[in-house]
Amino acid sequence: MPSVRVRDNESFEKALRRFTKACEKTGLLSEIKKHQHFEKPSERRKRKLNAARRKQRRTMRLENQ
Repeated sequence: MPSVRVRDNESFEKALRRFTKACEKTGLLSEIKKHQHFEKPSERRKRKLNAARRKQRRTMRLENQ
């Protein structure tokens, strides 16, 4: 669980921004979104396969430039 200590003379907005950055870094928000709805194993495989294809396409495009 990420935590942030508010520094002296630090605004609430700045501390909240640091907290959200810490949450993104730990992957907490993506984990929560992942568990909001049940995902069938076939859907999970399809999502991972599509992500791998996108990543491969991106790397191929960067190599060709």
